[in-house]
Amino acid sequence: MAAEPLGCCDGVMTDASPLPTHPDEPHAGSLAGRLNWLRAGVLGANDGIVSVAAVVVGVAGATTSTPAIATAGIAALVGGAISMALGEYVSVSSQTDSQRALIEKERAELAADPEAELEELTALWRAQGLSDDTAARVAAELTERDALAAHLSAELHIDEADVANPWHAALSSAIAFLAGAILPLLAILLTPARLRVPVTVLVVLLALAATGALGARLGQGAVGRATLRVVVGGALALAATYLVGTLLGTAGIA
Repeated sequence: MAAEPLGCCDGVMTDASPLPTHPDEPHAGSLAGRLNWLRAGVLGANDGIVSVAAVVVGVAGATTSTPAIATAGIAALVGGAISMALGEYVSVSSQTDSQRALIEKERAELAADPEAELEELTALWRAQGLSDDTAARVAAELTERDALAAHLSAELHIDEADVANPWHAALSSAIAFLAGAILPLLAILLTPARLRVPVTVLVVLLALAATGALGARLGQGAVGRATLRVVVGGALALAATYLVGTLLGTAGIA
């Protein structure tokens, strides 16, 4: 008697169709992608806003010279973007190297002893609460379909197709930083000297409120708390750098 196609066993879907989900419920793939986008996008822009704003406000506290403020701001923008890109490249490269090493190790183990690997996969499914017979069927069908993918998912929670590209991550991080950093730079350079600092602070706090709220919404967190945290942190950074700039400027005049 031919075995039935396996569609669902004890509530665990094992066919190629996606797991049933609620529209607003995050699951492993979508959540991982969302968190990666958050880190490289919203958080990169947030870093750009705070970093460059702190520099230009600090310099504005020490001098009213537009060239000096512009030079400091542009240097902070370029240096920050390069630093963010380099940091992201190194971080993602390390992660990618580790994932690829694990993938190659699993591939070698499957080639060397496929029966032992099938038993291991069966045991993993059994540990998830399936009966012995069901676990064996699930492991056998997944192995027949794609043994490496089955082991990577069950053992290591890795999808070979989702291994991050460090160059893409670095470029995304640099662009996000630049997008955020340009706001305080333009605000302080396009505003009359006597209004530079208050206008820049206002623009920065509004931008931080927007990135904080957006990040919270994408991560399905508490919008109010996340926004307040980002705004208060940015305000403290601006106050500290402006105070330092003012003190140093006064000391230089004296």
